[in-house]
Amino acid sequence: MCATTTTRVPMPEQPANVRTKNFLEVPLGYTPNMAQSEAKRCIQCKKPKCVEGCPVGVQIPEFLKLVQEGNFAAATDKIKETNALPAVCGRVCPQESQCEALCILGKKSEPVAIGRCERFVADYEREHAAPRQTAQRQTNDKKVAVIGAGPAGLTVAGDLILLGYDVTIFEAFHKPGGVLMYGIPEFRLPKTIVEYEIEGLKNLGVKIELNQVVGQTVTIDELLNEDGFAAVFIGVGAGLPMFLNLPGEDLNGIFAANEYLTRANLMKAYLFPQTDTPIARGKNVCVIGGGNVAMDAARTAVRLGAETVKIVYRRSKTELPARAEEIHHAEEEGIEFLFLTNPKAYLDDGQGRVRAMICDRMELGEPDASGRRRPITVPGSDFELATDCVIIAAGGHANPLLTKNTPGLDLNKWGNIIADESGRTSRAKVWSGGDIVTGSATVILAMGAGRVAAGDIHRALAEPVA
Repeated sequence: MCATTTTRVPMPEQPANVRTKNFLEVPLGYTPNMAQSEAKRCIQCKKPKCVEGCPVGVQIPEFLKLVQEGNFAAATDKIKETNALPAVCGRVCPQESQCEALCILGKKSEPVAIGRCERFVADYEREHAAPRQTAQRQTNDKKVAVIGAGPAGLTVAGDLILLGYDVTIFEAFHKPGGVLMYGIPEFRLPKTIVEYEIEGLKNLGVKIELNQVVGQTVTIDELLNEDGFAAVFIGVGAGLPMFLNLPGEDLNGIFAANEYLTRANLMKAYLFPQTDTPIARGKNVCVIGGGNVAMDAARTAVRLGAETVKIVYRRSKTELPARAEEIHHAEEEGIEFLFLTNPKAYLDDGQGRVRAMICDRMELGEPDASGRRRPITVPGSDFELATDCVIIAAGGHANPLLTKNTPGLDLNKWGNIIADESGRTSRAKVWSGGDIVTGSATVILAMGAGRVAAGDIHRALAEPVA
């Protein structure tokens, strides 16, 4: 085996002291030579475990072989057989715990950088392909409504439009993309890339209706009974802010990460006053949580000029759920991690603003239902932590606007829609998938749920009527 199979090709990126002063993308991407060199590390397993680790079943060795040969357009086509958003997934999917985790090379050296190669071919297509033409395709007379233009909904729409269905996406916001637009920062996922991917779906014939809050402006019953849709897919995510219900939580300067990131990402508040949306610019910022959303909020606060940014997490570094790359980038950018620390109250500065948090020290006990060791309060360990801006990144709830106005739609105790392994809900002709079913998870898992549901919708609608 040649020496190139031992270590992966590093990806160039902005230095930390430069990138903290801008919102430009941090990793700069592979060159063609870099991508080919990395793709050559794939040993083309006969039974590739990496494919099993991909929620949408990308044929990874096949696309890597095409990259190795320099056939980048064919590599993109191969990925798009199962993944409509390769430029997105190449940037934000947790490959280290999915496809790359099962790469055989990882047993003795480093796994193939599958995500970096996926990003490269998608970017190469965008930068070098001829202008897109409106696709010509076979159509049938059946209409499908997709509620929510996030990763799950976009995947369903992309799959069904290719199968001939008339697909309309109903999106509550003024721009499509869901969490890709409002949740993930520009420096991690540039919005022009999301817009390009969505434009590709529109070129295939997908229609998108914006500013449509299904459950308020129109109901699912109306879509099915009056507007002639044969099926509905619900992919509205879990974007309702989650707070911790601690004393003092109503003080000014305390935000849910949903609001903070939506202002910065979708509404470009970091450009205020050039844009219309202001955003809090705290000096001493504390972010509560340890997932990707917490990293995004903390790294955004750095770029907005905070003097100090701390991530407050009640477990240890071992249990952090965020991607390793995001943790690494946060550390490089000077963000401090306060592990085994849990807030229990906020203190007022006398003028209605937060001035500090009272926190407890924690220790780890036995594993809980998540498989992580349960944090336990150390008695008498509380201390005061100065802060003028707190961002709570503890997950999200299901928004009830749609579900409360859809009779017969079964929900679990958290308000999430109950769906079976095919995405079918308790309502006939209604499917669902993504965070509204699972709770807050990853982009690629939502896309995987969308792919499964699209297949089942097609099977259901293609069956001859008895």
